[in-house]
Amino acid sequence: MRYIIIGAGAIGATIGGRLAQTGVEVVLVARGAHAQALAADGLRLTTADGTRVHRIPVVTGPAELGELRPDDVLLLAVKTQDAIAALDAWGDAEVAGGGTAAQRLPVLCAQNGVESERLALRRFARVYGVCVWLPATFLEPGVVSALCAPLTGILHIGPAAGGADARARRIAADLERAGFAAPVVEDVMRWKYAKLLGNLGNAIQATTGPEPHPAKAALLLRAQQEGRAALAAAGIAHVSAEEQAAARDGKVDHPPVLRGGSSWQSLHRGTGSIEADYLNGEISLLGRLHGVPTPVNDTLRHAANIFAREGLPPGAMSVEDLTALADEAAARS
Repeated sequence: MRYIIIGAGAIGATIGGRLAQTGVEVVLVARGAHAQALAADGLRLTTADGTRVHRIPVVTGPAELGELRPDDVLLLAVKTQDAIAALDAWGDAEVAGGGTAAQRLPVLCAQNGVESERLALRRFARVYGVCVWLPATFLEPGVVSALCAPLTGILHIGPAAGGADARARRIAADLERAGFAAPVVEDVMRWKYAKLLGNLGNAIQATTGPEPHPAKAALLLRAQQEGRAALAAAGIAHVSAEEQAAARDGKVDHPPVLRGGSSWQSLHRGTGSIEADYLNGEISLLGRLHGVPTPVNDTLRHAANIFAREGLPPGAMSVEDLTALADEAAARS
């Protein structure tokens, strides 16, 4: 199989680089200065094993790649706010022997949140969810680091509609040879909803900085309490914290760093967008549909979007001010 990594940022480039290191055929899809750096100088990927430069084919879209192959696997790793454009562009690409990618090829949604699977299922016949536990950093063009050890990350995989199949197991085998744990599960979305609860703190980290603080932990707890209440009201199951800990224990230890996660990195790179609508906003959506107040998540989503839209630097807000805004919203709800 050939893997086409649509969105070769922190997650996509790490997966693509590690796959390429095992001899698997990989194509990276990127834009702008990052695409130029990858094409000119290769992917400089640092893992716990050290730093390697991977020379991997790079394209900016399907037209540059030409006709797709029947054994291609599309791995979608763009942020959810960019998913529709990517799915539409690649879904219409023609496959050798007839048909389009949307009709014939599998697409793996390796993103935070749970919306990309729904977007993909409207367009693609073969959609797989990937629950990504892969702390990685992408701050400058062509350079990515992912320092977990002994494994680079954990990627639970399974059909988005539920169940398991032979294709998922073949993909998982490639990922495991590349240094990941890749459990094939029949309830992958149950894992992704649990990950969503953890990602509700991304907006806190992006707006107030990655340094730990009791007030940040308290605000995250409130956001997660809203999240659990909204999921319960909607009848949506998620794995427990104990199940997640057992899956990760001793497999993906990583050195402590003060750099932030994906949302913080988006602000640092000045991308102009952030994924809060599909993290905190998912809880807001469920709350509105099922009568659960979500003032903390509403506040976090709103603040993160202001930061992205106005180009504010990550960490420019105090946690006290953010908490005060959440308290005001709670008083109004």
